[in-house]
Amino acid sequence: MRKFTTLAKPIDMSGGFKDFFDTIGLTGGGLVTKGIAAVIAVIAIRMLLQLSNDPKTALRKGSMAVGTLFVAVILARYGGTLFSTVTNANPEG
Repeated sequence: MRKFTTLAKPIDMSGGFKDFFDTIGLTGGGLVTKGIAAVIAVIAIRMLLQLSNDPKTALRKGSMAVGTLFVAVILARYGGTLFSTVTNANPEG
């Protein structure tokens, strides 16, 4: 007789997207922040791939691309914390 091992406990997903994002640890705002960071990272990598043969121009454009990639990494890593103060603000004071 086979003995089955449970790899994961069952999760009720009847709440739709909210339940799904809760299981992966993201909110709607966190998902948007990660999406924006991913788009910025793709732009930075594209900037790196389009460097010219002129050393002066390549150094300037390369440093801009590395800076853009740094911004994307910081936004992906700490974006939820950075924007949580804005989204949880109380307008009534």
